[in-house]
Amino acid sequence: MLFLVKLFPEITIKTRPVRRRFIRQLRKNIKSVLVEFDAEISVSGEWDSIEVLSSVTDQIVLAQMSERLACTPGIAKFLEVEKFPLPDMDGILQYALEFYADKLTGKTFAVRCKRNGRHAFKSMDVERFVGGGLNQQTQAAGVKLVKPDVTVALEIRDDSLYVVRQERAGLGGFPLGCQDSVLSLISGGFDSSVSSYLCIKRGLQTHYCFFNLGGREHELAVKEVALFLWMKYHSSHRVKFISVPFENVIEEILTKVDGSQMGVVLKRMMLRAAAKVADSLHIAALVTGESVAQVSSQTLPNLAVIDSVSDGLILRPLATANKQEIIDIARQIGTEEFSKDIPEYCAVISNKPTTRARIHRIEREESRFDFSVLDDSIKNAKHQLITHVIGDLEKDKVEIEITGIVDAQSTVIDIRHPTETEIKPLNLGSASNGAEVLSIPFYQLRSSFDELDRSRRYLLYCGKGMMSRLHAANLCDEGFENVAVLDLSKS
Repeated sequence: MLFLVKLFPEITIKTRPVRRRFIRQLRKNIKSVLVEFDAEISVSGEWDSIEVLSSVTDQIVLAQMSERLACTPGIAKFLEVEKFPLPDMDGILQYALEFYADKLTGKTFAVRCKRNGRHAFKSMDVERFVGGGLNQQTQAAGVKLVKPDVTVALEIRDDSLYVVRQERAGLGGFPLGCQDSVLSLISGGFDSSVSSYLCIKRGLQTHYCFFNLGGREHELAVKEVALFLWMKYHSSHRVKFISVPFENVIEEILTKVDGSQMGVVLKRMMLRAAAKVADSLHIAALVTGESVAQVSSQTLPNLAVIDSVSDGLILRPLATANKQEIIDIARQIGTEEFSKDIPEYCAVISNKPTTRARIHRIEREESRFDFSVLDDSIKNAKHQLITHVIGDLEKDKVEIEITGIVDAQSTVIDIRHPTETEIKPLNLGSASNGAEVLSIPFYQLRSSFDELDRSRRYLLYCGKGMMSRLHAANLCDEGFENVAVLDLSKS
């Protein structure tokens, strides 16, 4: 299969050296995310587009590769194409007939040809010749230039003809690795998840900083979101997850700070801690999911007071977005289902919160705060690669059984996201041995597991094993002894 990758338009208006650097980085990123499907994947191209050539013929694997390309920053769109040496007009018509004749039966159509290079003909000449030939030699309902049922897409680039089988939109934005890193303050809710995604889309290598206000279950939920975002949108790069224990900071605020000022003080403490974490990682910018006036702490006066504790750059991708717009993006990127069940822990400490904080009042309240508590929280922060978050949840060295054997007494639970199961349904084949198979997405597993029969043995499956190990560790920690991870490579 040959994919023709089109660059995000803003890349093409960069200076020549910058454009070449961006394209080199995008080629590297594409190879990084596709090599697991095809070790011999070829990624080439220097200027206008990138060609991705794979010898894979399995349609399921090709669909997975297509999904990866669709989620790779820097790609405006990509085409599944067949490439041929450029023939004459009759030859172009014959290729169009070969690939489109069956699709045109009873349908209106239009021919669209894009051309680069020096040729004795124009794009319109190709469209007219091929369109006339298809109209005469197929069972098409006729040519329709506006909103046709089928678009016959052709590209001519120098001495090559590309017949487009399918076109798919990409993520847009800039390639990861072309911009600096940022540290995203992630709570797992709609706002912080979407703001993290928007930074990734813009080519910013996004690391995650989580302030634990709600205990172990809250931590698990946020790590799910971060792991999902990394696996889907920026797995081409190494990403860190930093968990800062903030329960003692909350206690200090509750006992020392006036109720109306608590929300602003908490955000200032988070920003102080995040700035120190970012400095230790040599990261120059912080990212938050705040939207102006969405909640009391996010009015302009409050944001100004909050920002005053940090000299660093603070990015707010959602500053002017309304809540429904944010939820719509969350739905589009796949985080809505588990973000909607994560409570806003920051809200629990507010009592008639101020919307017009005054710096002198806030500083007076903070003068009673024991800052050694904040220092201890920063010192006890856990730094780890996003791929290692699973091990951090294995309390008391809980050993998670990983097996490739499925028996009739076991129930397999496919915990993948619905988009993954749609692309590649779980097929155990002869290895199933009559076992029951359930599909429960990972973001619904915690609420569903208590309803399952505890006498059964459950094998969690997620493909790569990351999400399944994460949830198996958590379930074992909660007292379930009938949980293991299914690894089909061991069968």
